[in-house]
Amino acid sequence: MQEFSLLYPGKVMPEYQILPEDTAHDLAVDGFCSLLSEMEPERKIIRSVMTHITGDPRVIQYRCDVFEDILRFPQLREQMRKLLDRVDFLKTYGSFGKESDASGVWDLVHRLDEMNEYIQCVQGIHTCLSEVEIQSEGFLALKEYVRKLYEDAGFSELKKDIDALKVETSKVKSVTLGVNLNDRYEPSEVGIVSINDKTFTKSGIVSNFCDFLNRRDEIQKGNEWKNQYTFRTPGHDALETAGMERAAIALVPGMQAMALAGMAGVSNDAPSRDVTHILDRAMTSMLTRIVKKLKHILSRHVSVSTTTISALLPELLYYIYWAEYVEKLQSQGFHMCKPQILDSEKREMHASGLYNLKLAQSFMEKKESSSGIVGNDLDFDADHRVYILTGANRGGKTTITQAVGVAFLLAQGGIYVPTDSFSFSPADNIFTHYPADENQTMDLGRLGEESSRFREIFLQATPQSLLLLNESFSTTSFEEGFFIARDVVRILLKMGIRTIFNTHMHKLAREVDSLNRESGESKAASLITETEGGKRSYRLRVAPPEGLSYAHDIAEKYGVTYELLEEAKYGKNQ
Repeated sequence: MQEFSLLYPGKVMPEYQILPEDTAHDLAVDGFCSLLSEMEPERKIIRSVMTHITGDPRVIQYRCDVFEDILRFPQLREQMRKLLDRVDFLKTYGSFGKESDASGVWDLVHRLDEMNEYIQCVQGIHTCLSEVEIQSEGFLALKEYVRKLYEDAGFSELKKDIDALKVETSKVKSVTLGVNLNDRYEPSEVGIVSINDKTFTKSGIVSNFCDFLNRRDEIQKGNEWKNQYTFRTPGHDALETAGMERAAIALVPGMQAMALAGMAGVSNDAPSRDVTHILDRAMTSMLTRIVKKLKHILSRHVSVSTTTISALLPELLYYIYWAEYVEKLQSQGFHMCKPQILDSEKREMHASGLYNLKLAQSFMEKKESSSGIVGNDLDFDADHRVYILTGANRGGKTTITQAVGVAFLLAQGGIYVPTDSFSFSPADNIFTHYPADENQTMDLGRLGEESSRFREIFLQATPQSLLLLNESFSTTSFEEGFFIARDVVRILLKMGIRTIFNTHMHKLAREVDSLNRESGESKAASLITETEGGKRSYRLRVAPPEGLSYAHDIAEKYGVTYELLEEAKYGKNQ
Protein backbone atom coordinates (compact mmCIF):
# COMPACT_ATOMS: atom_id res chain seq x y z
CA MET A 1 0.00 0.00 0.00
CA GLN A 2 1.27 3.46 -0.93
CA GLU A 3 0.09 6.69 0.69
CA PHE A 4 -0.36 8.44 -2.64
CA SER A 5 0.08 7.76 -6.37
CA LEU A 6 -0.35 9.65 -9.64
CA LEU A 7 -1.24 6.37 -11.39
CA TYR A 8 -4.31 5.44 -9.37
CA PRO A 9 -6.70 7.08 -6.89
CA GLY A 10 -6.72 6.18 -3.21
CA LYS A 11 -4.13 4.11 -1.40
CA VAL A 12 -4.92 0.66 -2.78
CA MET A 13 -3.08 -0.37 -5.95
CA PRO A 14 -5.42 -1.76 -8.62
CA GLU A 15 -5.15 -5.33 -9.82
CA TYR A 16 -2.98 -5.37 -12.92
CA GLN A 17 -2.78 -7.78 -15.80
CA ILE A 18 0.66 -8.06 -17.39
CA LEU A 19 0.76 -7.36 -21.11
CA PRO A 20 2.07 -10.53 -22.81
CA GLU A 21 5.61 -10.25 -24.17
CA ASP A 22 4.40 -11.18 -27.66
CA THR A 23 1.93 -8.31 -27.53
CA ALA A 24 4.58 -5.88 -26.28
CA HIS A 25 6.77 -6.91 -29.21
CA ASP A 26 3.99 -6.74 -31.80
CA LEU A 27 2.88 -3.30 -30.61
CA ALA A 28 6.49 -1.99 -30.58
CA VAL A 29 6.46 -1.07 -26.87
CA ASP A 30 10.25 -1.15 -26.60
CA GLY A 31 10.54 1.05 -29.68
CA PHE A 32 8.31 3.71 -28.12
CA CYS A 33 10.22 3.56 -24.83
CA SER A 34 13.47 4.14 -26.73
CA LEU A 35 11.94 7.19 -28.40
CA LEU A 36 10.94 8.65 -25.04
CA SER A 37 14.24 8.26 -23.18
CA GLU A 38 17.84 7.40 -23.91
CA MET A 39 18.44 6.13 -20.36
CA GLU A 40 17.80 2.45 -19.76
CA PRO A 41 16.49 2.87 -16.16
CA GLU A 42 13.94 5.41 -17.38
CA ARG A 43 12.91 3.19 -20.29
CA LYS A 44 12.30 0.38 -17.82
CA ILE A 45 10.06 2.65 -15.74
CA ILE A 46 8.00 3.65 -18.78
CA ARG A 47 7.77 0.08 -20.00
CA SER A 48 6.65 -1.15 -16.60
CA VAL A 49 3.76 1.32 -16.49
CA MET A 50 2.72 0.53 -20.06
CA THR A 51 2.77 -3.23 -19.59
CA HIS A 52 0.80 -3.25 -16.32
CA ILE A 53 -2.74 -3.17 -17.70
CA THR A 54 -5.79 -2.15 -15.70
CA GLY A 55 -9.31 -2.15 -17.07
CA ASP A 56 -10.70 -0.09 -14.18
CA PRO A 57 -12.47 2.93 -15.75
CA ARG A 58 -11.88 5.10 -12.67
CA VAL A 59 -8.14 4.43 -12.69
CA ILE A 60 -7.92 5.17 -16.42
CA GLN A 61 -9.91 8.41 -16.05
CA TYR A 62 -7.64 9.41 -13.17
CA ARG A 63 -4.56 8.89 -15.38
CA CYS A 64 -6.08 10.71 -18.35
CA ASP A 65 -6.77 13.77 -16.21
CA VAL A 66 -3.29 13.78 -14.65
CA PHE A 67 -1.70 13.52 -18.09
CA GLU A 68 -3.84 16.37 -19.39
CA ASP A 69 -2.58 18.64 -16.58
CA ILE A 70 1.01 17.61 -17.33
CA LEU A 71 0.50 18.30 -21.03
CA ARG A 72 -1.21 21.67 -20.48
CA PHE A 73 1.42 23.08 -18.11
CA PRO A 74 5.03 22.53 -19.26
CA GLN A 75 6.30 24.71 -16.39
CA LEU A 76 4.51 22.47 -13.88
CA ARG A 77 6.19 19.31 -15.09
CA GLU A 78 9.64 20.93 -15.08
CA GLN A 79 9.27 22.35 -11.57
CA MET A 80 7.78 19.13 -10.22
CA ARG A 81 10.54 17.05 -11.74
CA LYS A 82 13.28 19.17 -10.15
CA LEU A 83 11.60 19.14 -6.73
CA LEU A 84 10.94 15.41 -6.78
CA ASP A 85 14.53 14.82 -7.89
CA ARG A 86 15.68 16.64 -4.74
CA VAL A 87 13.35 14.62 -2.50
CA ASP A 88 14.48 11.38 -4.12
CA PHE A 89 18.12 12.36 -3.60
CA LEU A 90 17.45 13.03 0.09
CA LYS A 91 15.68 9.69 0.44
CA THR A 92 18.41 7.75 -1.36
CA TYR A 93 21.54 9.45 -0.06
CA GLY A 94 20.35 11.26 3.05
CA SER A 95 20.14 9.99 6.61
CA PHE A 96 16.33 9.93 6.93
CA GLY A 97 15.20 6.65 8.37
CA LYS A 98 18.78 5.36 8.62
CA GLU A 99 20.14 4.38 11.98
CA SER A 100 23.53 5.83 12.83
CA ASP A 101 25.77 5.79 15.88
CA ALA A 102 27.06 9.23 15.04
CA SER A 103 25.69 11.81 17.45
CA GLY A 104 28.12 14.72 17.38
CA VAL A 105 27.26 18.29 16.64
CA TRP A 106 28.34 17.85 13.02
CA ASP A 107 25.85 14.99 12.60
CA LEU A 108 23.17 17.11 14.23
CA VAL A 109 23.72 20.04 11.87
CA HIS A 110 23.94 17.74 8.83
CA ARG A 111 20.61 16.14 9.64
CA LEU A 112 18.95 19.47 10.19
CA ASP A 113 20.29 20.72 6.86
CA GLU A 114 18.64 17.72 5.23
CA MET A 115 15.44 18.46 7.10
CA ASN A 116 15.52 22.05 5.94
CA GLU A 117 16.03 20.92 2.34
CA TYR A 118 13.09 18.55 2.60
CA ILE A 119 10.84 21.26 4.07
CA GLN A 120 11.75 23.54 1.15
CA CYS A 121 10.86 20.76 -1.30
CA VAL A 122 7.45 20.26 0.31
CA GLN A 123 6.84 24.00 0.18
CA GLY A 124 7.98 24.09 -3.44
CA ILE A 125 5.64 21.29 -4.52
CA HIS A 126 2.68 23.04 -2.94
CA THR A 127 3.67 26.38 -4.50
CA CYS A 128 4.07 25.08 -8.05
CA LEU A 129 0.73 23.25 -7.81
CA SER A 130 -0.88 26.50 -6.66
CA GLU A 131 0.52 28.59 -9.51
CA VAL A 132 -1.45 26.81 -12.26
CA GLU A 133 -5.11 25.87 -12.60
CA ILE A 134 -4.76 22.14 -12.13
CA GLN A 135 -7.97 20.16 -12.57
CA SER A 136 -7.03 16.50 -12.18
CA GLU A 137 -8.02 14.58 -9.10
CA GLY A 138 -4.45 13.34 -8.84
CA PHE A 139 -2.71 16.72 -8.65
CA LEU A 140 -5.43 18.27 -6.50
CA ALA A 141 -5.02 15.39 -4.05
CA LEU A 142 -1.24 15.83 -4.13
CA LYS A 143 -1.62 19.54 -3.41
CA GLU A 144 -3.82 18.77 -0.40
CA TYR A 145 -1.45 16.01 0.73
CA VAL A 146 1.61 18.27 0.86
CA ARG A 147 -0.43 21.04 2.52
CA LYS A 148 -1.49 18.70 5.32
CA LEU A 149 1.99 17.24 5.50
CA TYR A 150 3.48 20.67 6.04
CA GLU A 151 0.88 21.79 8.58
CA ASP A 152 0.45 18.54 10.51
CA ALA A 153 4.17 17.98 10.88
CA GLY A 154 4.66 21.44 12.36
CA PHE A 155 7.16 22.21 9.61
CA SER A 156 6.74 25.96 9.92
CA GLU A 157 7.82 25.92 13.59
CA LEU A 158 10.53 23.38 12.98
CA LYS A 159 11.88 25.47 10.11
CA LYS A 160 12.19 28.47 12.46
CA ASP A 161 14.14 26.32 14.90
CA ILE A 162 16.41 25.06 12.13
CA ASP A 163 17.03 28.57 10.83
CA ALA A 164 17.85 29.78 14.35
CA LEU A 165 20.08 26.81 14.98
CA LYS A 166 22.06 27.40 11.80
CA VAL A 167 22.68 30.99 12.88
CA GLU A 168 23.72 29.99 16.41
CA THR A 169 25.94 27.07 15.44
CA SER A 170 27.86 29.29 13.08
CA LYS A 171 29.00 31.22 16.16
CA VAL A 172 30.49 28.21 17.93
CA LYS A 173 34.29 28.57 17.72
CA SER A 174 35.60 26.66 20.74
CA VAL A 175 34.64 24.38 23.61
CA THR A 176 35.94 24.56 27.19
CA LEU A 177 36.32 21.21 28.93
CA GLY A 178 36.50 20.46 32.61
CA VAL A 179 38.75 17.53 33.57
CA ASN A 180 38.67 15.65 36.90
CA LEU A 181 41.99 14.18 38.02
CA ASN A 182 42.67 11.16 40.15
CA ASP A 183 45.33 10.89 42.84
CA ARG A 184 48.02 10.34 40.21
CA TYR A 185 46.95 13.48 38.31
CA GLU A 186 45.53 11.36 35.51
CA PRO A 187 42.31 12.49 33.82
CA SER A 188 39.45 10.39 35.10
CA GLU A 189 36.41 12.33 33.84
CA VAL A 190 35.81 15.11 31.40
CA GLY A 191 32.77 17.36 30.85
CA ILE A 192 31.67 20.43 28.93
CA VAL A 193 32.31 23.67 30.81
CA SER A 194 31.25 26.15 28.14
CA ILE A 195 30.73 26.59 24.43
CA ASN A 196 32.34 29.79 23.22
CA ASP A 197 31.97 32.20 20.32
CA LYS A 198 35.74 32.90 20.16
CA THR A 199 38.69 30.66 19.45
CA PHE A 200 41.52 30.22 21.97
CA THR A 201 44.61 32.12 20.85
CA LYS A 202 47.13 30.15 22.86
CA SER A 203 47.78 26.57 21.91
CA GLY A 204 49.62 23.76 23.60
CA ILE A 205 48.13 21.83 26.46
CA VAL A 206 51.35 21.49 28.38
CA SER A 207 52.29 25.17 28.19
CA ASN A 208 48.82 26.26 29.26
CA PHE A 209 48.87 23.82 32.13
CA CYS A 210 52.29 25.07 33.23
CA ASP A 211 51.07 28.66 33.07
CA PHE A 212 48.35 27.80 35.52
CA LEU A 213 50.78 25.97 37.83
CA ASN A 214 53.20 28.89 37.82
CA ARG A 215 50.48 31.34 38.77
CA ARG A 216 49.24 30.20 42.15
CA ASP A 217 46.40 32.66 42.12
CA GLU A 218 44.97 30.83 39.11
CA ILE A 219 44.75 27.51 40.92
CA GLN A 220 41.35 27.59 42.53
CA LYS A 221 40.38 25.94 45.79
CA GLY A 222 37.61 23.42 45.47
CA ASN A 223 35.64 23.18 42.26
CA GLU A 224 33.78 26.47 42.30
CA TRP A 225 33.93 28.18 38.90
CA LYS A 226 33.74 31.75 37.78
CA ASN A 227 30.25 32.99 37.09
CA GLN A 228 30.51 32.59 33.32
CA TYR A 229 31.31 28.89 33.67
CA THR A 230 29.24 25.92 34.75
CA PHE A 231 30.72 22.53 35.53
CA ARG A 232 28.23 19.75 34.86
CA THR A 233 28.34 16.53 36.84
CA PRO A 234 26.32 13.33 36.31
CA GLY A 235 22.71 13.59 37.36
CA HIS A 236 22.50 17.39 37.12
CA ASP A 237 20.03 17.84 34.28
CA ALA A 238 19.01 21.36 35.16
CA LEU A 239 20.76 24.27 33.49
CA GLU A 240 22.70 25.87 36.35
CA THR A 241 23.69 29.28 35.04
CA ALA A 242 22.94 31.70 32.28
CA GLY A 243 26.24 30.75 30.66
CA MET A 244 25.24 27.11 30.24
CA GLU A 245 21.78 28.16 29.15
CA ARG A 246 23.33 30.13 26.31
CA ALA A 247 25.41 27.10 25.41
CA ALA A 248 22.30 24.94 25.19
CA ILE A 249 20.50 27.52 23.06
CA ALA A 250 23.43 27.55 20.70
CA LEU A 251 22.85 23.87 20.08
CA VAL A 252 19.11 23.44 19.87
CA PRO A 253 16.71 26.40 20.08
CA GLY A 254 13.62 25.65 22.09
CA MET A 255 15.13 22.53 23.70
CA GLN A 256 16.66 24.11 26.86
CA ALA A 257 14.69 21.75 29.07
CA MET A 258 16.15 18.68 27.34
CA ALA A 259 18.53 16.87 29.68
CA LEU A 260 22.11 16.63 28.50
CA ALA A 261 24.48 13.76 29.22
CA GLY A 262 26.92 14.32 32.08
CA MET A 263 30.58 13.50 32.46
CA ALA A 264 32.39 11.23 30.04
CA GLY A 265 34.54 8.65 31.81
CA VAL A 266 38.18 8.33 30.71
CA SER A 267 40.04 5.02 30.80
CA ASN A 268 43.72 4.76 31.69
CA ASP A 269 44.89 3.52 28.29
CA ALA A 270 47.05 5.94 26.33
CA PRO A 271 44.71 6.48 23.32
CA SER A 272 41.89 7.52 25.63
CA ARG A 273 44.04 10.27 27.10
CA ASP A 274 44.48 11.90 23.71
CA VAL A 275 42.82 15.31 24.04
CA THR A 276 41.16 15.21 20.63
CA HIS A 277 39.66 11.85 21.46
CA ILE A 278 38.52 13.12 24.85
CA LEU A 279 36.86 16.12 23.23
CA ASP A 280 35.07 13.92 20.74
CA ARG A 281 33.82 11.61 23.47
CA ALA A 282 32.71 14.50 25.63
CA MET A 283 30.81 16.18 22.80
CA THR A 284 29.27 12.87 21.83
CA SER A 285 28.22 12.14 25.38
CA MET A 286 26.66 15.56 25.79
CA LEU A 287 24.76 15.48 22.51
CA THR A 288 23.64 11.86 22.42
CA ARG A 289 20.17 12.45 23.80
CA ILE A 290 19.67 15.60 21.71
CA VAL A 291 20.43 13.76 18.49
CA LYS A 292 18.33 10.77 19.52
CA LYS A 293 15.41 13.09 20.10
CA LEU A 294 16.06 14.73 16.74
CA LYS A 295 16.20 11.35 15.01
CA HIS A 296 12.80 10.56 16.48
CA ILE A 297 11.38 13.83 15.14
CA LEU A 298 12.89 13.26 11.70
CA SER A 299 11.71 9.69 11.58
CA ARG A 300 8.17 10.60 12.58
CA HIS A 301 7.75 13.49 10.17
CA VAL A 302 10.01 12.62 7.29
CA SER A 303 10.77 8.97 6.64
CA VAL A 304 7.28 7.97 5.49
CA SER A 305 6.54 11.16 3.60
CA THR A 306 9.88 11.17 1.75
CA THR A 307 9.21 7.62 0.60
CA THR A 308 5.71 8.57 -0.53
CA ILE A 309 6.72 11.74 -2.36
CA SER A 310 9.87 10.34 -3.96
CA ALA A 311 7.81 7.39 -5.24
CA LEU A 312 6.01 9.92 -7.45
CA LEU A 313 9.19 10.58 -9.44
CA PRO A 314 9.05 7.48 -11.70
CA GLU A 315 5.32 8.03 -12.19
CA LEU A 316 5.91 11.65 -13.12
CA LEU A 317 8.71 10.67 -15.53
CA TYR A 318 6.25 8.41 -17.35
CA TYR A 319 3.81 11.29 -17.84
CA ILE A 320 6.51 13.87 -18.64
CA TYR A 321 8.20 11.87 -21.40
CA TRP A 322 4.91 11.02 -23.05
CA ALA A 323 3.80 14.67 -22.79
CA GLU A 324 7.00 15.83 -24.48
CA TYR A 325 6.50 13.29 -27.26
CA VAL A 326 2.83 14.19 -27.75
CA GLU A 327 3.81 17.87 -27.93
CA LYS A 328 6.35 17.01 -30.61
CA LEU A 329 3.74 15.13 -32.64
CA GLN A 330 1.21 17.94 -32.32
CA SER A 331 3.79 20.51 -33.38
CA GLN A 332 4.28 18.48 -36.58
CA GLY A 333 0.55 18.50 -37.33
CA PHE A 334 -0.36 15.03 -36.05
CA HIS A 335 -3.70 14.91 -34.25
CA MET A 336 -3.77 13.53 -30.71
CA CYS A 337 -6.80 13.48 -28.43
CA LYS A 338 -7.81 12.69 -24.88
CA PRO A 339 -9.66 9.35 -24.71
CA GLN A 340 -13.20 9.20 -23.42
CA ILE A 341 -14.11 6.20 -21.29
CA LEU A 342 -17.23 4.06 -21.75
CA ASP A 343 -18.70 1.35 -19.56
CA SER A 344 -16.49 -1.76 -19.67
CA GLU A 345 -19.50 -4.03 -20.13
CA LYS A 346 -20.36 -2.36 -23.44
CA ARG A 347 -17.14 -3.63 -25.06
CA GLU A 348 -17.24 -0.75 -27.52
CA MET A 349 -14.78 1.57 -29.27
CA HIS A 350 -15.44 4.55 -31.49
CA ALA A 351 -12.41 6.02 -33.24
CA SER A 352 -12.32 8.87 -35.75
CA GLY A 353 -9.20 9.58 -37.78
CA LEU A 354 -7.24 6.69 -36.24
CA TYR A 355 -3.67 6.24 -37.48
CA ASN A 356 -0.62 4.23 -36.47
CA LEU A 357 1.74 6.10 -34.13
CA LYS A 358 4.68 4.07 -35.41
CA LEU A 359 3.91 5.28 -38.93
CA ALA A 360 3.76 8.88 -37.70
CA GLN A 361 7.23 8.49 -36.17
CA SER A 362 8.49 7.23 -39.53
CA PHE A 363 7.04 10.32 -41.22
CA MET A 364 8.78 12.61 -38.72
CA GLU A 365 12.12 10.86 -39.21
CA LYS A 366 11.82 11.25 -42.97
CA LYS A 367 10.65 14.87 -42.51
CA GLU A 368 7.46 14.07 -44.42
CA SER A 369 4.27 16.07 -43.92
CA SER A 370 1.61 14.77 -41.56
CA SER A 371 -0.90 15.31 -44.38
CA GLY A 372 0.38 12.07 -45.89
CA ILE A 373 -1.09 10.08 -42.98
CA VAL A 374 -4.44 8.46 -43.75
CA GLY A 375 -6.75 8.40 -40.73
CA ASN A 376 -9.60 5.93 -40.49
CA ASP A 377 -12.88 5.65 -38.63
CA LEU A 378 -13.53 2.38 -36.85
CA ASP A 379 -16.13 1.15 -34.37
CA PHE A 380 -16.51 -1.84 -32.09
CA ASP A 381 -20.08 -2.55 -31.00
CA ALA A 382 -22.47 -5.50 -30.88
CA ASP A 383 -22.83 -5.53 -34.68
CA HIS A 384 -19.10 -5.12 -35.25
CA ARG A 385 -17.50 -7.22 -32.52
CA VAL A 386 -15.23 -9.27 -34.79
CA TYR A 387 -13.75 -7.74 -37.93
CA ILE A 388 -12.44 -9.95 -40.70
CA LEU A 389 -10.02 -7.60 -42.41
CA THR A 390 -9.01 -8.27 -46.02
CA GLY A 391 -7.43 -6.29 -48.81
CA ALA A 392 -4.52 -6.06 -51.17
CA ASN A 393 -1.07 -6.88 -49.91
CA ARG A 394 0.77 -3.84 -48.53
CA GLY A 395 -2.59 -2.08 -48.36
CA GLY A 396 -2.28 -1.20 -44.67
CA LYS A 397 -3.94 -4.19 -42.98
CA THR A 398 -1.15 -4.85 -40.50
CA THR A 399 -0.64 -1.13 -39.94
CA ILE A 400 -4.24 -0.50 -38.92
CA THR A 401 -4.36 -3.69 -36.84
CA GLN A 402 -1.34 -2.50 -34.89
CA ALA A 403 -2.81 1.02 -34.66
CA VAL A 404 -5.86 -0.27 -32.77
CA GLY A 405 -3.67 -2.08 -30.25
CA VAL A 406 -1.44 0.95 -29.71
CA ALA A 407 -4.51 3.19 -29.25
CA PHE A 408 -5.88 0.93 -26.50
CA LEU A 409 -2.47 0.69 -24.85
CA LEU A 410 -2.00 4.46 -24.74
CA ALA A 411 -5.56 5.21 -23.68
CA GLN A 412 -5.42 2.76 -20.79
CA GLY A 413 -2.18 4.35 -19.67
CA GLY A 414 -3.89 7.76 -19.66
CA ILE A 415 -1.97 9.06 -22.70
CA TYR A 416 -3.45 10.95 -25.62
CA VAL A 417 -4.41 8.73 -28.56
CA PRO A 418 -3.42 9.18 -32.25
CA THR A 419 -6.96 9.99 -33.42
CA ASP A 420 -9.29 12.94 -33.88
CA SER A 421 -11.63 11.43 -31.28
CA PHE A 422 -11.57 8.20 -29.30
CA SER A 423 -14.06 6.66 -26.88
CA PHE A 424 -13.72 3.10 -25.66
CA SER A 425 -14.61 0.48 -23.11
CA PRO A 426 -11.32 -0.43 -21.42
CA ALA A 427 -9.86 -3.85 -22.10
CA ASP A 428 -8.65 -6.04 -19.26
CA ASN A 429 -5.73 -7.08 -21.47
CA ILE A 430 -4.51 -6.99 -25.07
CA PHE A 431 -3.50 -10.12 -26.96
CA THR A 432 -1.84 -10.43 -30.35
CA HIS A 433 -1.39 -13.48 -32.57
CA TYR A 434 1.20 -12.75 -35.23
CA PRO A 435 3.13 -15.29 -37.31
CA ALA A 436 6.02 -16.75 -35.33
CA ASP A 437 9.64 -16.81 -36.36
CA GLU A 438 10.69 -20.08 -37.94
CA ASN A 439 13.22 -20.64 -35.11
CA GLN A 440 10.31 -20.89 -32.68
CA THR A 441 8.46 -23.54 -34.66
CA MET A 442 11.00 -26.33 -34.99
CA ASP A 443 9.16 -28.75 -32.68
CA LEU A 444 5.52 -28.24 -33.67
CA GLY A 445 5.83 -26.77 -37.16
CA ARG A 446 4.43 -23.34 -37.96
CA LEU A 447 0.78 -24.35 -38.06
CA GLY A 448 1.12 -26.41 -34.89
CA GLU A 449 2.85 -23.54 -33.10
CA GLU A 450 0.20 -21.04 -34.21
CA SER A 451 -2.61 -23.33 -33.11
CA SER A 452 -1.03 -24.03 -29.74
CA ARG A 453 -0.34 -20.37 -29.10
CA PHE A 454 -3.88 -19.36 -30.05
CA ARG A 455 -5.30 -21.88 -27.59
CA GLU A 456 -3.20 -20.37 -24.77
CA ILE A 457 -4.37 -16.86 -25.68
CA PHE A 458 -8.00 -17.93 -25.90
CA LEU A 459 -7.95 -19.53 -22.46
CA GLN A 460 -6.47 -16.36 -20.91
CA ALA A 461 -8.74 -13.88 -22.70
CA THR A 462 -12.15 -12.66 -21.47
CA PRO A 463 -15.03 -10.90 -23.24
CA GLN A 464 -13.47 -7.58 -22.05
CA SER A 465 -10.14 -8.28 -23.76
CA LEU A 466 -8.86 -7.08 -27.14
CA LEU A 467 -7.54 -9.62 -29.65
CA LEU A 468 -5.53 -8.82 -32.77
CA LEU A 469 -4.88 -11.64 -35.26
CA ASN A 470 -2.43 -10.93 -38.07
CA GLU A 471 -2.41 -13.45 -40.94
CA SER A 472 -3.04 -16.27 -38.50
CA PHE A 473 -3.23 -19.84 -39.83
CA SER A 474 -1.98 -18.82 -43.27
CA THR A 475 1.18 -20.91 -43.15
CA THR A 476 -0.54 -24.07 -44.41
CA SER A 477 -2.76 -24.98 -47.34
CA PHE A 478 -5.77 -22.76 -47.92
CA GLU A 479 -8.22 -25.54 -47.05
CA GLU A 480 -6.54 -26.37 -43.74
CA GLY A 481 -6.07 -22.72 -42.79
CA PHE A 482 -9.64 -21.84 -43.67
CA PHE A 483 -11.06 -24.73 -41.63
CA ILE A 484 -9.15 -23.61 -38.50
CA ALA A 485 -9.84 -19.90 -39.03
CA ARG A 486 -13.58 -20.43 -39.41
CA ASP A 487 -13.80 -22.34 -36.12
CA VAL A 488 -11.72 -19.65 -34.44
CA VAL A 489 -14.12 -16.91 -35.57
CA ARG A 490 -17.10 -18.95 -34.38
CA ILE A 491 -15.71 -19.31 -30.86
CA LEU A 492 -14.64 -15.66 -30.73
CA LEU A 493 -18.21 -14.61 -31.58
CA LYS A 494 -19.50 -16.85 -28.83
CA MET A 495 -17.13 -15.20 -26.37
CA GLY A 496 -17.93 -11.69 -27.63
CA ILE A 497 -14.33 -10.47 -27.54
CA ARG A 498 -13.37 -7.45 -29.66
CA THR A 499 -11.24 -8.81 -32.47
CA ILE A 500 -9.55 -7.79 -35.68
CA PHE A 501 -8.67 -10.81 -37.81
CA ASN A 502 -6.34 -9.58 -40.55
CA THR A 503 -6.24 -12.28 -43.23
CA HIS A 504 -5.80 -13.08 -46.91
CA MET A 505 -8.66 -15.56 -46.72
CA HIS A 506 -11.34 -13.62 -48.57
CA LYS A 507 -13.56 -16.69 -48.41
CA LEU A 508 -13.63 -16.34 -44.63
CA ALA A 509 -14.88 -12.75 -44.97
CA ARG A 510 -17.60 -13.94 -47.34
CA GLU A 511 -18.78 -16.33 -44.61
CA VAL A 512 -19.80 -13.43 -42.36
CA ASP A 513 -23.57 -13.83 -42.86
CA SER A 514 -23.37 -17.55 -42.22
CA LEU A 515 -21.27 -17.05 -39.12
CA ASN A 516 -23.65 -14.39 -37.77
CA ARG A 517 -26.68 -16.65 -38.17
CA GLU A 518 -25.28 -19.08 -35.67
CA SER A 519 -23.78 -16.47 -33.30
CA GLY A 520 -25.49 -14.82 -30.36
CA GLU A 521 -25.42 -11.11 -29.46
CA SER A 522 -22.02 -10.40 -31.02
CA LYS A 523 -21.71 -10.16 -34.78
CA ALA A 524 -18.85 -10.30 -37.27
CA ALA A 525 -18.29 -7.82 -40.10
CA SER A 526 -16.17 -7.80 -43.23
CA LEU A 527 -13.69 -4.91 -43.25
CA ILE A 528 -11.60 -4.05 -46.29
CA THR A 529 -8.71 -1.78 -47.17
CA GLU A 530 -9.92 -0.05 -50.29
CA THR A 531 -8.20 0.30 -53.63
CA GLU A 532 -8.93 3.18 -56.01
CA GLY A 533 -8.16 2.57 -59.66
CA GLY A 534 -5.95 -0.32 -58.69
CA LYS A 535 -4.02 1.83 -56.21
CA ARG A 536 -3.99 1.35 -52.45
CA SER A 537 -5.84 4.11 -50.61
CA TYR A 538 -5.13 2.82 -47.10
CA ARG A 539 -8.74 3.59 -46.21
CA LEU A 540 -11.00 1.20 -44.35
CA ARG A 541 -14.59 0.40 -45.19
CA VAL A 542 -17.10 -2.11 -43.88
CA ALA A 543 -17.87 -4.04 -47.07
CA PRO A 544 -17.57 -7.48 -48.65
CA PRO A 545 -14.13 -8.46 -49.95
CA GLU A 546 -13.16 -6.74 -53.19
CA GLY A 547 -12.71 -10.07 -54.98
CA LEU A 548 -8.96 -10.53 -55.15
CA SER A 549 -8.20 -14.18 -54.69
CA TYR A 550 -6.27 -15.52 -51.75
CA ALA A 551 -3.77 -17.14 -54.09
CA HIS A 552 -3.09 -13.88 -55.94
CA ASP A 553 -2.47 -12.02 -52.68
CA ILE A 554 -0.08 -14.69 -51.47
CA ALA A 555 1.71 -14.72 -54.82
CA GLU A 556 2.03 -10.94 -54.71
CA LYS A 557 3.22 -10.99 -51.11
CA TYR A 558 6.08 -13.35 -51.91
CA GLY A 559 6.83 -11.82 -55.32
CA VAL A 560 5.82 -14.76 -57.52
CA THR A 561 3.33 -13.15 -59.90
CA TYR A 562 4.41 -13.02 -63.53
CA GLU A 563 4.92 -9.25 -63.37
CA LEU A 564 6.98 -9.30 -60.18
CA LEU A 565 9.11 -12.20 -61.33
CA GLU A 566 9.71 -10.51 -64.67
CA GLU A 567 10.72 -7.27 -62.98
CA ALA A 568 13.01 -9.05 -60.53
CA LYS A 569 14.73 -11.01 -63.29
CA TYR A 570 14.86 -8.60 -66.23
CA GLY A 571 14.18 -5.16 -64.75
CA LYS A 572 11.31 -2.71 -65.11
CA ASN A 573 11.85 -1.83 -68.76
CA GLN A 574 11.61 -5.37 -70.11
